[in-house]
Amino acid sequence: MASATLRRRLHHGDVDGRKYERYDATDSETLSEPLLGSSSSNDSKVVYNEERTLEDIWEEERKKQQSHWTLIFSQLIAQWAQWIAKVVFGSGSLFGRFLSLPHIGSGGRLLPPPLSMLQEERLRNIKRRIEIPFDGSRMEHQDALRQLWRLAYPQRELPPLKSELWKEMGWQGTDPSTDFRGGGYISLENLIFFAKTYPESFHRLLHKQDGTRAEWEYPFAVAGINISFMLAQMLDLQSGKPSTVAGIRFLEFLEEDEMAFDNLYCIAFQMMDAQWLAKRASYMEFNEVLKSTRTQLERELALEDVSSIRDLPAFNLLYK
Repeated sequence: MASATLRRRLHHGDVDGRKYERYDATDSETLSEPLLGSSSSNDSKVVYNEERTLEDIWEEERKKQQSHWTLIFSQLIAQWAQWIAKVVFGSGSLFGRFLSLPHIGSGGRLLPPPLSMLQEERLRNIKRRIEIPFDGSRMEHQDALRQLWRLAYPQRELPPLKSELWKEMGWQGTDPSTDFRGGGYISLENLIFFAKTYPESFHRLLHKQDGTRAEWEYPFAVAGINISFMLAQMLDLQSGKPSTVAGIRFLEFLEEDEMAFDNLYCIAFQMMDAQWLAKRASYMEFNEVLKSTRTQLERELALEDVSSIRDLPAFNLLYK
């Protein structure tokens, strides 16, 4: 388990495990005799503690005054340095971001930097959304399914909630409510957000318009549910506070983007399809493609020059 000492070693580059330790002498190890002054060849006097001359007293006072003013100037310099750091190396600069980097905690997990009130509120909101299961008996959830159909097929008639037509969207059965399982209601919200925010990309994926497709394609809607579940795991949103590199970067995104999770979902979906085509994958290889998608997304989230979702290289896939 990494400790505070380990953090200091890593920070200072102490790769061989050695560290400098302050030497604290015990009472038995301290000097038992007083230190005496020394004499020189051109000065016949030997100065003991009880035989101090006026010259010695003046010299001692001068040194005290010098030390006093040195301390004052040091404090002033330190205060000015702090002020300059706040102005020049603010949170938006490279130095500011370096100073706010997370540290390694126990178990090798990262300790995220302190969150703003806005980040805390938005994190609570996304956690609440993740915990809501899909309930086919709730009118709100039924209406959301109907909304998804209208967004996917605006020119077609809305089918009943149980119909063979739902399979065309990529649900496994005639009743979409049976496919959610671990994805929860948020996965349906993600699909709706995708269709409303990036409609061209959504319809390209829905109708498999890019590249040379496999004979056995992945089911679009069920793939979307799996991506929601994968993303929640990758961002460490089931824990008290995200402590992975990807999760901590996500917390930074929340400061500027309340819908950061939904936007990342759209990127991940488009990235997954690109991986699918690159691997020439078919239905039985979907889990492998999803794993490689997660790996690639984690790499992009770890890039130093990424400060917003739009900085992710894969973001451009949504507008190709």
